[in-house]
Amino acid sequence: MMNLQKISRFGAAAMLVASMGACSSTGGLGSILGSVLGGMGGGGGGGSQVSGTVQNVDTRNQQVVIAQSNGQQVALSFDNSTNVVFNNQNYQITSLQRGDQVTARVQQLQNGGYYTDLIQVDRSASGSGGLGTQSSFEGSVRQVNVQSGWFIMDTNNSGRLTVTMPYNARSNDVTRFQNLRVGDYVRIYGTMVNTGQVQLTQFY
Repeated sequence: MMNLQKISRFGAAAMLVASMGACSSTGGLGSILGSVLGGMGGGGGGGSQVSGTVQNVDTRNQQVVIAQSNGQQVALSFDNSTNVVFNNQNYQITSLQRGDQVTARVQQLQNGGYYTDLIQVDRSASGSGGLGTQSSFEGSVRQVNVQSGWFIMDTNNSGRLTVTMPYNARSNDVTRFQNLRVGDYVRIYGTMVNTGQVQLTQFY
């Protein structure tokens, strides 16, 4: 599983987990969310949270589905401002994978849907050998998408990898990324965030 700077939101994430409330075991989606952390804020945009296991991440429709312990499933909208935090590191939401145990901070939208701006990964489905494991990689660039912040490389030992840029990348790494061309041979340090996916730490 599952961008690498300790920021002030990490404190918010820690408070979020520490103050986690119990979820309702019955009722519809509104009653489920309404019963979770009701004290964090009023309704209609007030803060709530949902804990459970990731079932699906739909990047096309920008929704993540979380199954709670009572079997209820909650679909949460996300956007480019949504942070995913694991072990005090920030990741892209695409780093989430099925089976990750998470706590999401939730806001109700005017259209009746729900949005999350922060997802704390309590336990990675990949275990200690997955998300958060940093290694060095080298190989040839096969595709570059500057607008979306990723490139694909064929490595010598790890096969084909999709490498994503962290939100707080160093300026020289950003410049190097923007100048990448298909066929370039690169060496990087990166953190495994999912099978076949690495978040760049730095070029070297």
